[in-house]
Amino acid sequence: MSDTSAARLSVLKTYKLFIGGAFPRSESGRVYDVTTPDGRWLANAPLASRKDARDAVVAARKAFPKWSGATAYNRGQILYRIAEMLQGRHDQFRIQLAEAQGVDADRAAAAVDAAIDRWVWYAGWTDKISQVAGATNPVAGPYLNLSSPEPTGVVAVVAPVGSPLLGLVSVLAPVIATGNTAVLVADPAAPLPALTLAEVLATSDLPGGVVNVLTGRPAELGPPLAGHQDVNALDLTGASPDLAVDLEAAAAETLKRIHRPRTAEDFTADPGTGRLTAFLETKTVWHPIGV
Repeated sequence: MSDTSAARLSVLKTYKLFIGGAFPRSESGRVYDVTTPDGRWLANAPLASRKDARDAVVAARKAFPKWSGATAYNRGQILYRIAEMLQGRHDQFRIQLAEAQGVDADRAAAAVDAAIDRWVWYAGWTDKISQVAGATNPVAGPYLNLSSPEPTGVVAVVAPVGSPLLGLVSVLAPVIATGNTAVLVADPAAPLPALTLAEVLATSDLPGGVVNVLTGRPAELGPPLAGHQDVNALDLTGASPDLAVDLEAAAAETLKRIHRPRTAEDFTADPGTGRLTAFLETKTVWHPIGV
């Protein structure tokens, strides 16, 4: 074999958005540089546009009836499958996190392990949260009064800054575990773990449109999501204080549910059930006794 035939070009990866179970380029054709903390170039990430955000909402709304109508047990199986597939890509995520955050391999590996465990945690909660959030209510009369949780709908999520995998999973998993669908705006400084996670989701039996991943500027993508009639709730965990105020004002016109942590979250801590109930509505049914 000659020297020339032995040499070959590297196949550089083209990262794309994740919308409706497919991997389109941004309709704008824009990209931006993703670099390490010390400025080394890693990849080009798509710079999503307002139209990409609207397309993601359409996909999430279309997927909502089937996903919310699935049994809680089935949703748990799919979330566990995500954990399995993420485990199979452990080394890839470890390398991405080490590059994105400038940390050593051991610390990056621990973050990947924690993200896998977080998927398993929420997989186990899918068929149990109704017992925690629901109730049989005492009433004065010949009636049964039952309250049960139901998913809110389409949730737009601004992913946490500085925790591109564990933090992302910690805000995304409880949204879909309870039957909602999601439009996720990834951390713009470290979007590659989110885009690689999208590839995991696409091969984990998760129906297309349940999770849609956008990369780009939250200040550009947030307003069309906050003002969209088909978005039912916002998670502003990763929004800056000024952006969060603007998005809350935009969301007020369509009466969206807002989740905005007032203090920084420690995603390595026990997640509890707070996020599981953040995007649940309560349906109460009265039924006469003896009829």
